[in-house]
Amino acid sequence: MTDLSGAHPEIALEGGRKARKNLTRSRIWFSVGVLVLVFAVICGRLIQLGIERPADPEYLRANSELTLARPALVDRNGEPLALDIEAPSLYAEPKNIIDIDEAVEKLHSVLPQLSTDFLRQRLDGDEGFVWLERELSPAMQEKVLQLGLPGVDFVNETKRYYPGGSDASHLLGTVNIDNQGISGIERYLDRKVLNTDAERPDQVQLSIDLRVQHALHAELEDSMTRYQAIAAAGVLINVKTGEVMGLVSLPDFDPNEPATALEEGRINRITAGTFELGSTFKTVTFAGALDSGAVHITDRFDATHGVRFGRFVIDDFHGQHRVLSVPEIFKYSSNVGTIHLMQAWGKDNYRAFLHRMGFDEPLPIELPETKRSTIPSDFSEIVAATASFGHGISVTPLHMASAIAAFVNDGVYLPATLFPRSTEEAAEIGRHVISPEASALVRYLLRLNAMEGTATHMNRIADGYLPGGKTGTAEKVENGRYVSNKNFNAFAAAFPLDNPQYALVVVIDEPKRENPQSGDTAGWNAGEVAGRIIKRVAPMLGIAPEFDESVDQSLVPAVLR
Repeated sequence: MTDLSGAHPEIALEGGRKARKNLTRSRIWFSVGVLVLVFAVICGRLIQLGIERPADPEYLRANSELTLARPALVDRNGEPLALDIEAPSLYAEPKNIIDIDEAVEKLHSVLPQLSTDFLRQRLDGDEGFVWLERELSPAMQEKVLQLGLPGVDFVNETKRYYPGGSDASHLLGTVNIDNQGISGIERYLDRKVLNTDAERPDQVQLSIDLRVQHALHAELEDSMTRYQAIAAAGVLINVKTGEVMGLVSLPDFDPNEPATALEEGRINRITAGTFELGSTFKTVTFAGALDSGAVHITDRFDATHGVRFGRFVIDDFHGQHRVLSVPEIFKYSSNVGTIHLMQAWGKDNYRAFLHRMGFDEPLPIELPETKRSTIPSDFSEIVAATASFGHGISVTPLHMASAIAAFVNDGVYLPATLFPRSTEEAAEIGRHVISPEASALVRYLLRLNAMEGTATHMNRIADGYLPGGKTGTAEKVENGRYVSNKNFNAFAAAFPLDNPQYALVVVIDEPKRENPQSGDTAGWNAGEVAGRIIKRVAPMLGIAPEFDESVDQSLVPAVLR
């Protein structure tokens, strides 16, 4: 037998080397394969996480079209009223939270408004996305980032900002946390402008003048303090176009803090409140009666005694107790004379005129916060009589402002608007509610009352701007009864009456005497506030003072000169 082991030892060595080499190569390829597989799994998971979108409805809501930028709101001169800014919002991914207790403790330390129970409930789960706090300040964002918590991060959201604060809050309205309009013009935009397939505008211009708005707000705010009133409101309208130049209702709220709108008394009294506006409503009665031809400016009515309706007698508060001319009835604010004037016209004609003026129709204004005026369905003789001087009939101040604007604008009624409207556009939609001749008579009566009647306080303050107006003092109703020591006072005005441009209505709720020498009727408060507003805004609106007495004489009807 031949021994081969010693004969060729190199052959055996070479074979062993090849076997070990093959084994090593196999192990390497196996390891590479495992690494590739692990890497593929990791990449796949990363890709999955990258494209995954949690189904949490809040997340979906935050990333829906509702968070698209809203158009900026600007006044008639391009001044900003509302605009979008970016605000950081804090969210968490609970499945990526490593230590829930640590996260809860640290987050609560910098965000104490978030309770530990709330944070634990939000973080203890496997959701991919949960909101923790929306719209934080940059400083607060920095504090949270310094905590270095995994699974917690920020996303920039669109937040609405109102530079003027509360100045135009009831007019502009506000938005919710998702940047959706919930009141005012903001709500209107969502309904009529943004909720369409049309391209969203970058900005929307409103009719108001920010200077006028600020002045109106400041004077009404002053009146709340001066007369210790519980509320005050005012609206200024361009009589040639129907554009609202300013609208304020106090108490108001800060639209940058929407929750403040829920506080008691924060309603828009100009459009969403109906009130008995007292003798300001006599302007409506006189305008309709003079327009009808049933009553003439030269007529006279017996106001010697009160008017009886069954067991009720209606009399004047400070009556002259004599025969009065039509101008005297107006400047003395005679209830008795006004009733006789209305009766000469006819109660059915009076009721039809109220309809013509739109008092029983919804307000034609873009704001969602509106209220229909209250006109008794049973328009009996006594109801018509009391309504003729503003008793027992409740209307919105904006209804009254639109009526006054029409009465001094050659009788052309224009629906009020919060958007720019040219005189050409106004001419297309305006409608005559009284004749130009009747309009001239109303202008005369309003100016006469400013010079000789119940509006002299207003005229003294706004001297030179040829204002005219009518006071209204109404007892408030509580529990179905009139309360003699609580008034709701109003003043309806227009200026300048040689060429009317603007109508103004001011209301003050429960004013007190400014001092022992003053009174608490409308001429002492609402009238004076109107005078201060006119004096302040007239120069802004390009109206120069006029002191030529011949201008006043030109307003007097020829038959009375």
